[in-house]
Amino acid sequence: MFPTEKEFVVTDHLALSRMRDYVEKQTSFIAILKIQFLIKETLSLSCAYPFNYPAAPPEITVRSPLLFRAQQAQLNADLNTYLENTCNGDVCVLSATEWIKDHAAVYLSKEPLPSSGSETSTVAPKDAIFTRLWIYSHHIYNKQKRKSILDWAKELSLSGFSMPGKPGVICVEGLQSTCEEFWTRIRRLTWQRILIRHREDIPFLGAAADLTIGIQKQKKFPVFEEKHFDVHGIRGNHMDLGQLYQFLNEKGCADIFQIYFGIAGR
Repeated sequence: MFPTEKEFVVTDHLALSRMRDYVEKQTSFIAILKIQFLIKETLSLSCAYPFNYPAAPPEITVRSPLLFRAQQAQLNADLNTYLENTCNGDVCVLSATEWIKDHAAVYLSKEPLPSSGSETSTVAPKDAIFTRLWIYSHHIYNKQKRKSILDWAKELSLSGFSMPGKPGVICVEGLQSTCEEFWTRIRRLTWQRILIRHREDIPFLGAAADLTIGIQKQKKFPVFEEKHFDVHGIRGNHMDLGQLYQFLNEKGCADIFQIYFGIAGR
């Protein structure tokens, strides 16, 4: 149905892996997980299955640089109404996709609404989204990989940090398009395991001219750098996770620690 990687992208591989283990009876317990994925056609569909799907409808958000903010808001509101009225215990992502295909032209043809106090408005395109990706790797040892992480983050004007060792942690933040380009490059390298553990997408609601200011306001990290936290272990490949938690806490990201490791930080 989706023959290329660009059409269908799983955004939380860890949740998918845990769900598969549960279904195949390899584990007897499953946490409350949401399987998340993107369907990319003319419009991009960000989808998540709630734990009790299809008893509850899927969570679908439509995004596209072709839509102005008002158009997108109306499309997503109408889509939610459609899901509530038609997904009565039945699987419905494909029917929702067809509904979007059938109705997209209506929203794309609508003129954007002017903002109050002015006759025209320069609205930031939907592509102007601030994104923060939290990437988890089984380990990051290789010097060339570590150099590539630093070089690509600098090339793409991303901020954040990487923590080499076992496990490996990478955080990048910036425009959605450049974060996704970074992820595309990183995942093509050879890894024992690497996945996006969490992502944050924050749309810019102001004019396109405010884009630079908006990015600076959302940043939690001033630059991109490699971080080391009291390296220890026989091979010198383990970081002090308590210091990592303290670092995240100082940056206002303490909740990420539990998302990464499944335990509260201290």
